Amino acid sequence: MDAWWHQVWITLVAEFADITDAKQLTQVTVRLVMAALLGAILGFERELKGKAAGVRTHMLVALGAALFVLVPRMAGADDAALSRVVQGIVAGIGFLGAGTILKGHDQDVSNVKGLTTAAGLWMTAAIGVAAGMGREATAVISTVLALLVLGVMPLVVNRFEKDEDENGEGGKH
Repeated sequence: MDAWWHQVWITLVAEFADITDAKQLTQVTVRLVMAALLGAILGFERELKGKAAGVRTHMLVALGAALFVLVPRMAGADDAALSRVVQGIVAGIGFLGAGTILKGHDQDVSNVKGLTTAAGLWMTAAIGVAAGMGREATAVISTVLALLVLGVMPLVVNRFEKDEDENGEGGKH
């Protein structure tokens, strides 16, 4: 029976041998934690605005995207294979984003909701891919730019709409 348990132990050790040294463990950890944290930042912004796709959703999207590129890269996939993986991520997130878009029954364009959430999930996946590929600085810069778009642009748009309303040039009614 000892030989049987020994074989089980050897098999278990082999199954968990995909991370071979401290350097690789550090890289995997940094990339996955970075993706999760950056996703959380974008998700927190969305949650503060009362959107359904908040912290957990954005964290999972970023973490999943990072893992989808990290594992094949670690397994030795070439650039062509990674390109196909990224294409799959983009398409998959497109379906996820489509599920967040709601349109009312009337033809009023202002009655479409969820486009920014869908675009945010798409951006979060891209940030996750960047982190998973070891492009942490690019991921951080992209997160800052996305936060600027989500936080500053509504203020700019509201300012212009307010100016149009004050000048009698229309705007939303």
